[in-house]
Amino acid sequence: MANPEPTRPLAIDLERVSNTDVSLVGGKNASLGEMIQRLGSEGIRVPPGFALTADAYREFMAANQLQPTIRQRLDELAAGKITLMEAGKTIRDALLLAPLPETLITALTSAYNQLCARLNQTNVAVAVRSSATAEDLPEASFAGQQASFLNICGIDDLLTACRQCYASLFTDRAISYREAQGFDHLQVALSIGVQEMVDASEGAAGVMFTLDPESGFPDAVVINAAWGLGEAVVQGRVIADRYMVYKPLLAHSHLSPIFDKTLGSQKERLVYQQDNGDGVIWTNTSPEQCSSFVLSDSDTLQLARWAQRIEQHYGCAMDIEWVRGGASGALYIVQARPETVASQKPRLLLSRYQLKGRGKLLLEGSSVGSAIASGPVRIIRNPEEQADFPEGSILVAEHTDPDWVPLMRRAAAVITNTGGPTSHAAIVCRELKIPAAVGAVGATESLPEGEAVTLSCAEGATAKIYAGSLPFEETAIDLSKLPQPRTQVNINIAIPDSALQWWQLPVGGIGLARIEFIVSSLIGVHPLALLQPERIEDKREQLAIAKLVKGYPDPVTFFIDRLALGLAKLAASQYPRPVIVRFSDFKTNEYGNLLGGGPFESPESNPMLGLRGAARYYSERYRKGFGLECQAIKRVREQFGFDNVIVMIPFCRTPTEADRVLEVMAENGLERGKNGLEVYVMCEIPSNVVLADQFSERFDGFSIGSNDLTQLVLGVDRDSAELAYLFDARDEAVKRMISQVIEVAHHYGRKVGICGQAPSDHPDFAAFLVQAGIDSISLNPDSVVSTLGAIAEAEKTLVRNASN
Repeated sequence: MANPEPTRPLAIDLERVSNTDVSLVGGKNASLGEMIQRLGSEGIRVPPGFALTADAYREFMAANQLQPTIRQRLDELAAGKITLMEAGKTIRDALLLAPLPETLITALTSAYNQLCARLNQTNVAVAVRSSATAEDLPEASFAGQQASFLNICGIDDLLTACRQCYASLFTDRAISYREAQGFDHLQVALSIGVQEMVDASEGAAGVMFTLDPESGFPDAVVINAAWGLGEAVVQGRVIADRYMVYKPLLAHSHLSPIFDKTLGSQKERLVYQQDNGDGVIWTNTSPEQCSSFVLSDSDTLQLARWAQRIEQHYGCAMDIEWVRGGASGALYIVQARPETVASQKPRLLLSRYQLKGRGKLLLEGSSVGSAIASGPVRIIRNPEEQADFPEGSILVAEHTDPDWVPLMRRAAAVITNTGGPTSHAAIVCRELKIPAAVGAVGATESLPEGEAVTLSCAEGATAKIYAGSLPFEETAIDLSKLPQPRTQVNINIAIPDSALQWWQLPVGGIGLARIEFIVSSLIGVHPLALLQPERIEDKREQLAIAKLVKGYPDPVTFFIDRLALGLAKLAASQYPRPVIVRFSDFKTNEYGNLLGGGPFESPESNPMLGLRGAARYYSERYRKGFGLECQAIKRVREQFGFDNVIVMIPFCRTPTEADRVLEVMAENGLERGKNGLEVYVMCEIPSNVVLADQFSERFDGFSIGSNDLTQLVLGVDRDSAELAYLFDARDEAVKRMISQVIEVAHHYGRKVGICGQAPSDHPDFAAFLVQAGIDSISLNPDSVVSTLGAIAEAEKTLVRNASN
C-alpha cells in the first residue's frame, strides 16, 4: 500500500520558501522568502514573518462551499445580467461572512505566537499582505489588486485581516484585471503574508525601479521617497522625492553616482494611529520636512545597491518597495517583483510622437509615457461616477487608487493634481499604455469640463496640457535598420530632462550640451546674485531667490548642486561615450534677464560681439561666476564618476585668451590632462581657423559652431530678417574655412566635429562635411534618423570616387 502524501502546512515561515513556491505562497511571499534566503547574508534586510498558504485559502473555500456562488455571480456578470459592482459586492460579502476553519485558525495562531516569541514581543505589530498565485509575474504584475493591512496587533485582529484579504481577491478592480489578463478567477488562489511591521510613521517609505520606467533606460535605479507610510506614494496624494542613481558606477565605493535629485511636494504624510478606524491618519509634515530631501545620499546609494543586487539575482528589471523605520533609521525591503511595462518594450523599436500644432498652454505636470492624446476633459471626484464616462475622454482627478482602474481603461489619458512617477495613476497608465500627467497641481479646478485638451508627454519629463485638440504624428523607427556610417554621429541636447528619451539612438555621444540652457531651465538666477546677495535691492527678487534656494545650506551650494545634477543626467544618458559640455555662452543682455542679473550687467550696443564666452570667464566682472561652473564640472567628473564629460570653451578669440581661461580653470580644480580631462574649443571665429595651429597646441579638439562662423565670415547678423537670404552655412567662403580647419587640426592630431544647426537642416551640407573629412557630426535628436542616410550615402560616394 502506497504511503499517503505528507500533509502540507497551512502556515510556513518565509525563510523556508523561495521563488519555486509561487503555487504555494503566491508571487509576493515567494519573492520575500527568496530574498531572505539568498540575499539576507549580503545585508539586504527583509522583515521576518510567515505565510498562510494557498492550501489554507482552498480549505477555507471548500469548508464554506463558496465556489458555486462565485461562479454563478461571475457567469451572471459575463452575461450582462448584473454589473461589476453588484457581482463584486455579492462575492465579497459571502467571503466576509464565512467562518475560518478551525485548522486554519490553529495554524495561524501558532505561527503568530512563534513570530512573537522570536521577536521577544507580545502581540507584535504585523503587516498583513495578500499574495495571489497569479501575481508579480514578469508578464503581469497585478499591482494593487488585493488588499494589505498594516499595524495589525493580536490574533483577533489578525484573523479579521486575513478574512478581509480573502475577500479582496474579488474587488471590482481585481475581477476586471483578471478578465483583461485572461486569468480564470477560480484557478487563482490567495496566500497571506504576515511580517513584522516596520513603523515608518516617523521614518519614510517608497518605491524603486531598476530601470527608468518612463524611457526604459536600463542603467538607472529610480527611487521615489515620501515621509511616513509608503501608501502615500502609491495613492499619489503627495508628490514624492525622486532620485536617480547610475548603476554601472555603484561598484566604486568612493563615487556617489546620484544623477538626479528632485524635491517633491509633501505637505502631509500618512502615519499610524491606533485609535483610528483603519489605523492610519493623514497629518501635516513639518516645515523642515517640506523643504528637505527624504533620503540622504548614503541612504540613496544603499537602496540603489540593494536594488541592483536584487535585479542581478532575479535576472530582470525589478519594481521594489522599501521602508525606513522611524526609531532605528534602518532600511528594509518589503516587496520585490518584476517590472512589467518598460522592460517589455522592444529595445530596437523607437516610437516617437510629435505635435503638429500649438495651442494655449493650460497646465504642466510630470510625464508618464512619451505619447500624446487628445479628448474632452472629464473631471471625476469619485470612481462611482464611471457609469456615464465617455470612452476616449481625458480623465482628470485629484488622485487615483485601484478602484479607479475600470474607469481608467476607458480614458485616452489621465491627469491628476498630485502624485509622482510611482503613484497608482502612473503605474496603471504605463500598463494601459496611455499617457498621463501626474502632479499637475490644480487640474481639477482649472481645466475646462467638457472641452477638448491635448496632453503631450513627448516633450521630456514635463507633461504639457494644451487647449484644443491638436494634430500630432506618431512614427515607429526600427533602429536595427538604420545605416551605421563611419563618421561619428552625436546629438545635441538642450534640456537634461529630455536626455534619457534618446538613449536608444545609435549615436557616439553628445556633441553639444550648453550650460546656459541648464542655468535658465534648472537654476534661473544669475550666479553672481548668489555669490553677492547683498547687491540685490529689489524685494521681489530677494524673495524669489530665497524661495529657490530654500532647503540648501547656502545659495552657492544651490547653484553648484543644480548645475552638477543637470550635467550628470546628460553624462549618464551616454556613459561611457563622450559628452561635450560647453561653458555658458549667455550674451550680456541674456545674463541681465536672469533673476537678480540687473546689478551685474551693463548694456552693450552689440552683445553678440561683446563680453561673452572666453572673455567673460577671466574677466574680474564674472570670474567667480565661472568658478561655480568649474566646481560643478569637477563634482560631476570626480565625485559622481562621469569622467566622460569633456569641457568646451566658446567664443575664444585669441590663443592668449585660451591661456587665461585654462589658467582660471586650473585654479578651480579643472586642469587639462589631469584625471583624463579633455578641453575643446569652439571654432566659430575666423581667428580660430587662421590660427588653428596655435589653438591645436592648447586644446584637444575643435567643434565648429556653424551659426557664429557663418555670421562672422559673411558679415551677416544671424538674427537679421532683412539679410536672412544671405545667411547660409553652405556658402563657399564658409565651407573653405571649415575645410581649412579640419586639415590643420588633423595635421596636429586634433579631432574636429560640428555642433551647429546646418547639418540638421541641410543633408547636402552633411555630405560636404563627410567629404571634408570631419570626425563627428552632432545633430538635433529628431534629425538623426533622416541625416544618417545622407551621411552614409556621402561616404559611399567617397569610396566610389576613390576607386575610379
